Amino acid sequence: MSDLLQLATEPSEPEMAAVLAALSAFNTDDVGPSGRKHLAVLIRDEDGTVTGGLVGYTAWGWLFTQNLVVPEEHRGKGLAGKMLELAETEARSRGCHGAWIDTFNPTALKAYRRQGYEVFGEIPNFVGDRTRTFLRKTL
Repeated sequence: MSDLLQLATEPSEPEMAAVLAALSAFNTDDVGPSGRKHLAVLIRDEDGTVTGGLVGYTAWGWLFTQNLVVPEEHRGKGLAGKMLELAETEARSRGCHGAWIDTFNPTALKAYRRQGYEVFGEIPNFVGDRTRTFLRKTL
């Protein structure tokens, strides 16, 4: 069995892609194709450089926001909510019925709740005394 398993502390892109391909094939056989499509809402500075935004994907009728960051100089202006609205609108056009996101940032948690996201799970003390919170929303 030891020849079968190998710990890779710095796996290559092709190695990680191989694992993802195997999982995708399994899931497609098990529940059908995901229809996975990338999605991003970008924040650009005056030079056109991306300085923040939202990155995620849609699959199996769900929008998943993987990363969302607002540059410090733009915080407090409602951009997180506007990015979520744009992503949700696109997700609906793709046939999505729900959205989910997670965070361990208390400020982000408040923003997501203001956008109508509801808590469905938590991991207390995820980082120090911070709780990682999982949220969902019906689209």
